Amino acid sequence: MRMSEERWGRPDASMSLLADLFAGRVADPGYAEAAARREPGASPRPGRAGVFLALLVVGLLLVVAGAQVRRSEPALQRQRERLIDDIRARTAETDGLQRRLDGLRGQTERLRAAALARSDEGRRVRDALNRAGAAAAAQAVDGSALQVTIDDDPGGSVAGRIYDQDLQLLVNGLWAAGARAIGVNGQRLTATTAIRTAGAAILVDYRPLTPPYVVTALGDPGSLGSGLTGSAAGDRFRMLHDRYHTRFDVHQEGEARLPAAEALRLRYASPLGEP
Repeated sequence: MRMSEERWGRPDASMSLLADLFAGRVADPGYAEAAARREPGASPRPGRAGVFLALLVVGLLLVVAGAQVRRSEPALQRQRERLIDDIRARTAETDGLQRRLDGLRGQTERLRAAALARSDEGRRVRDALNRAGAAAAAQAVDGSALQVTIDDDPGGSVAGRIYDQDLQLLVNGLWAAGARAIGVNGQRLTATTAIRTAGAAILVDYRPLTPPYVVTALGDPGSLGSGLTGSAAGDRFRMLHDRYHTRFDVHQEGEARLPAAEALRLRYASPLGEP
């Protein structure tokens, strides 16, 4: 303790230490010994010029990378716009072909009905075909309906999105409530219709749907409404509406029309009488 008092007794001792450091003098003998032991061939530490050069190279690389990204952005945007235009053109072409197919199908049905109406046997065959066509959704149908409109949360929350399983649950609830025909956004559903998702889109028989999703169920609107209200589908959509602000509108339609579904592709059936 005495040594410490003798060493630091001067009030300006700390100032002397700073003065020695600024003057380039070694204040501690240990520093001098370490400097004396340094090998003559030891490489010096990099100076300010080296650090500045390294920073200059890094900055130059960042500038070049940024310029390349900015140059590539317009090209990527143009490519994206071309792809969107191509998708829209192909979709419009497909829709036009589908409308043409529907027109030809209606014309064929009218000609067939006129030909079958010429005899009693033909009329019996016509009635049987009508019953089978209605069961297979191969004919357009109309009548009173219950229309349910669902949509995502307008705020864009992930929990407030409508998914394919939600649409499946709604359609199954309407079937269970007694619907005789169902369409989604005007597309007729059949016993083999697949409702699935691809990315962020919901597909019905591999055709993408655009929200809002309008589900039209033909049948008695009162019975369909009460059946949907008391079902698991009704409970789920009320919960989604109350908690996540999804759209869930239900109203009755006095007259609605659903088109015929697309023709089924038979893979295993064969005409009667053939093996």
